Amino acid sequence: MGKRSAVRKIRNAEFNTEAYFDDEARNNSKGLYAIDGGWSPDDEERGRSWNRKPKEPQRDQRYTKNVKPRSEGQAQLMKAIDSHNLICALGPAGTGKTYLAITKAVEALQKGEVGRIVLARPAVEAGEQIGFLPGAMEDKLAPYLRPLYDALSDRLSPKQLKDMLAEGVIEIAPIGFMRGRTLNNAFVVVDEAQNCTYTQLKMLLTRLGWHSTMVVTGDPAQSDLLPEISGLAKAADKLEAMSDVAVVRLQAEDVVRHPLVAQMLDTL
Repeated sequence: MGKRSAVRKIRNAEFNTEAYFDDEARNNSKGLYAIDGGWSPDDEERGRSWNRKPKEPQRDQRYTKNVKPRSEGQAQLMKAIDSHNLICALGPAGTGKTYLAITKAVEALQKGEVGRIVLARPAVEAGEQIGFLPGAMEDKLAPYLRPLYDALSDRLSPKQLKDMLAEGVIEIAPIGFMRGRTLNNAFVVVDEAQNCTYTQLKMLLTRLGWHSTMVVTGDPAQSDLLPEISGLAKAADKLEAMSDVAVVRLQAEDVVRHPLVAQMLDTL
């Protein structure tokens, strides 16, 4: 359509609107105007892509959160991790066992005290079977290791965590494949150890290598195994007699979750 010298108005009786077929009409404060050559949704989408700003790459976290103990038991646990190579942290849910272990692991890695972090957790469901999970080994273990990932995400930026997992600086180690390994220069966190048998725990504890620290966490009162099968309480009782092993037993007063959690632990 060629350019018109005058504005041609088309009135719509139903909506009381005006359509203008001239470029000059675009400055009008009301009505609609037609574009020469027509309009296509593809044109609008292309215009949006031209004006869209490029996505900024993920940046590293530029701050470090300082973690302080919120109870006597937590202070005892943090001190034990600093002074021992093997630590058993037993206590009810919400006492910060896993979070403090991950925090100390990240600190040791960032200071260069260890070369990697090894995370292990038994693949045991909480009372129900969800069947086989698709994907590679890391994908299958991801639902079980979600609490560990949450703690890591609070200490590392998403980019740092992704890069460390890809490079193997943070390693996911299934308990079933740990036999025969020696974990040197590593910070090992064995979480939810109440779901390990005594034989599994004995195998895991003997993986400890040179310049390494191992923290075993769990709540013997919340095992998803039969009471006679879970080996955490038995192993902790035997290890407590060794002076070079720290066994820290957290109590309900060390719970840092909602106050109702501590009350429920005393009631249920």
